[in-house]
Amino acid sequence: MADHIVPHFQNASGHDSIAIGAREFMCIGANPPFDHPHVFLDLGEENEIVCPYCSTLYKFDATLKPTESSPADCVWTPKAA
Repeated sequence: MADHIVPHFQNASGHDSIAIGAREFMCIGANPPFDHPHVFLDLGEENEIVCPYCSTLYKFDATLKPTESSPADCVWTPKAA
């Protein structure tokens, strides 16, 4: 399991909803240093979920790769130290 990367998404631009290609992911709220605690979310059988911290609505879109979002600026990649 160590090779499984959990995608991270953020909503610094304040979008109403974000389409994502992952069913399991982390919401970080906004870009650091303004992020909230990184929350693991699992869509399970559902196609939508709301982050309990920032209230961002995430919608599953099977046409996107697990590391993609629409709008595309919502993908967050940690920077190497």
